[in-house]
Amino acid sequence: MTVFATAPGVGRFAGKTVVVLGGNSGIGLAAAKAFREEGARVAITGRNAETLSTVAAATGILAVRADMGSVQAHREALDSLAKELRGIDVLFVNAGVGGFAPIPDVTQDFWDSVHSVNLRGAFFAIQAALPHLHDGGSIVITGSIGAVLAVPGNVVYASAKAGLRAVARILATELLPRRIRVNMVSPGPTDTEIFKRGAAVEEIEQMRTLLSGVVPMKRMGTPDEIARAVLFLASSEASFINGVDLCVDGGCVEL
Repeated sequence: MTVFATAPGVGRFAGKTVVVLGGNSGIGLAAAKAFREEGARVAITGRNAETLSTVAAATGILAVRADMGSVQAHREALDSLAKELRGIDVLFVNAGVGGFAPIPDVTQDFWDSVHSVNLRGAFFAIQAALPHLHDGGSIVITGSIGAVLAVPGNVVYASAKAGLRAVARILATELLPRRIRVNMVSPGPTDTEIFKRGAAVEEIEQMRTLLSGVVPMKRMGTPDEIARAVLFLASSEASFINGVDLCVDGGCVEL
């Protein structure tokens, strides 16, 4: 753990506590920083110890290493973070893994590696957080437009995110008595590190061009653009919004 720094008490989340699961890079990190800038006390989890340490040193955000694929690790992390924060007002479930394979090439190991994080891990992390969530709080989950688009090669990732969409809707219903809203943000092609890992500069540029070409707005989104949608759904501005799947995708699904 790192020394916990408290942000100034201003903004939409002044006095609130926020936990971001998968907050050490990309959309999760952008959201964690934005929550802190708006007054929240923020903690993050992630599985990369080096990036967690870097984020903690640069921002003062509380950072705990926990792999979403390990139910026990996230249960322990959430218990620890909730104790440190004295409960949780906002839970942002962002951790996930990807990968493409046509149906004939999908192996059991590949299926399990994606679903153990994106669906099983996310569900049990939320379950572990529920006793620590304050009534009237908010859960936001990162989905994917892939859950509703029939993209060849995306069957494993898409099915996990589609399952997570069902989880979000049922959670939103079951948590009504506690006034905890549950919503999902589904990004379109977004310029994060996930599509750059292990790729050469030329390959990254080719992929960026390819992905930009499928977006009606002819560009990829940024982590900050997705984070703004996350903060909106988590805030009191969205007090009458519950159970939605908000596509932040430059028009990919609707246009």
